[in-house]
Amino acid sequence: MNLTEKDTQQLDAKGISVAKLEAQLNDFRTGFPYLKLAGSAVKGNGIQQLTVADEDAAVARWRKYLADGGDVQKFVPASGAASRMFKDLFSFVNGEADVPAEGSAPARLIADLDKLPFKAELDAATTRLYGMDARALADAARYKDLIGAIILPQGMNYGQLPKAMLTFHRYADGSTRTSLEEQFAEGAQTAAVNGKVKVHFTVSANHRELFENKIAEVKPKMEEKFGVTYDVTMSEQKPATDTVAATPENEPFRDNDGMIVFRPGGHGALIENLNDLDSTVVFIKNIDNVVPDSRRESTVRYKEIIAGELMLVHDTIERYLQLLASAEIASADLDEMKRFVAEKLCILEPHLDTMDKTELVQWLVKKFERPLRVCGMVRNEGEPGGGPYIAYNADGSASPQILESSQIDKNDAQAMGMMSHATHFNPVDLVCYLRDSKGGKFNLPEYVDPATGFISEKSLGGRELKALELPGLWNGAMSDWNTVFVEVPASTFNPVKTVNDLLRPVHQA
Repeated sequence: MNLTEKDTQQLDAKGISVAKLEAQLNDFRTGFPYLKLAGSAVKGNGIQQLTVADEDAAVARWRKYLADGGDVQKFVPASGAASRMFKDLFSFVNGEADVPAEGSAPARLIADLDKLPFKAELDAATTRLYGMDARALADAARYKDLIGAIILPQGMNYGQLPKAMLTFHRYADGSTRTSLEEQFAEGAQTAAVNGKVKVHFTVSANHRELFENKIAEVKPKMEEKFGVTYDVTMSEQKPATDTVAATPENEPFRDNDGMIVFRPGGHGALIENLNDLDSTVVFIKNIDNVVPDSRRESTVRYKEIIAGELMLVHDTIERYLQLLASAEIASADLDEMKRFVAEKLCILEPHLDTMDKTELVQWLVKKFERPLRVCGMVRNEGEPGGGPYIAYNADGSASPQILESSQIDKNDAQAMGMMSHATHFNPVDLVCYLRDSKGGKFNLPEYVDPATGFISEKSLGGRELKALELPGLWNGAMSDWNTVFVEVPASTFNPVKTVNDLLRPVHQA
């Protein structure tokens, strides 16, 4: 690969080494292997279904952690624009038809205008643009003007704003909240320590000022509402986590000015942002999976349950590491640890029973001294796909992993059989313990499986290119973590993938 002086300057500016560039280009040439599955994670084999007593014990443990002044933070990926939420609306506005098809997303939205949480904002936009409110526009059959007022820059510009900035819920008193504000509300009810809630948003550089202004506007009223103070921080994806775009021939893709094209590396890049947090326990949840106050009881309870389960598992691991560090350790203790590894952490190690005592102690220390996460898993009521599995690792062991369907070989009948028997999916609802037994921070990039990236086909300026996504944040970026899957109810999973989701009863405050 021949690099120009301009190329070298570009790499230096991004903080990307030549070796890293060459490694990424090699990934395009070799591709990524499918993961070998030991089975789908199901209840009793990879997914825990806690009893009411177990749940109560977990809640009590979490509340004790908070009461003792524990260190906790919410980590909310919030950099993406909401354009995909409005795909059907854009199609209508840019299409030839002046009337939306019966039963289509735009038609259903127009029929339920009064249920939209941002109805007042929409009325203001249409009055400013056309001298009449939204309902009057609809009655006049000016449907494109109406829908355009939601998504286009001259109106509310919702098609270009990040989801965090969109009004998600309208309350009985006429007040409204964005998804960002509902994340504040959830944090106050699940992660307040001595009246303080730490929240971290990952944002894009071009939206940072929007976030700063919105937070300055809403933070005081949310603090008054919930009787807490918020410590809010933000970060952006690092330029060094961008990945090179490749030509179909697997060479660096260059723009019309001859510059190498780099693209954001996907949410897996955020492992660097997570690594920068100086926190012990961190909740991770997508920005759009929020509900209004009246619907949050289930969410709060199961947030406390998975966080308490995290602490109980960590308590056990900490006790085991202390025992393993002692000069003499009883065989009964080692047997107990082996059962814990198999039954709680669901790690399958075929050579465990053939190890001598020294090997076993070393192996246990290596497995226990890792970042820990507890992930809520929701029963799959639809088609099976990506979610919780038991997958083989490079060292021959198998452990719980969250996979995307693209990581599973569709030509492998056995793997497809396991996929068809999958019972749960991943709602991105997890809580992590990020410190080692001495209280130091784990260096999270060390626990990423680089072989779990993904290649997709894109285009730029009418030219085909290949894009490289880094191992996903809760997928391969957490591959070498200790992982516990816990069943949580579907009532905890209420994402807003399209604007029409805001019309569902669960989003009606």
